[in-house]
Amino acid sequence: MAPIPTPPAEPRDSPDAYVGLASGAAERRARERGWSSVRSLPPGAVITMEYRVGRLNFEVRDGRVVRAWKG
Repeated sequence: MAPIPTPPAEPRDSPDAYVGLASGAAERRARERGWSSVRSLPPGAVITMEYRVGRLNFEVRDGRVVRAWKG
């Protein structure tokens, strides 16, 4: 049987640090800090609930991040 791969580590970064930033600046900062995937979503967007290691999600309203979470 093949070994189960170890998932990559997530950056040591708080999603709360992105709230209030302009969406473009927040995305650049997230990539610089090592997030492999960054997703910007409008308020109320319908999304899947799958958790992906290394992904940072932003809810963006009027060009600013109003909520950020991992996965």
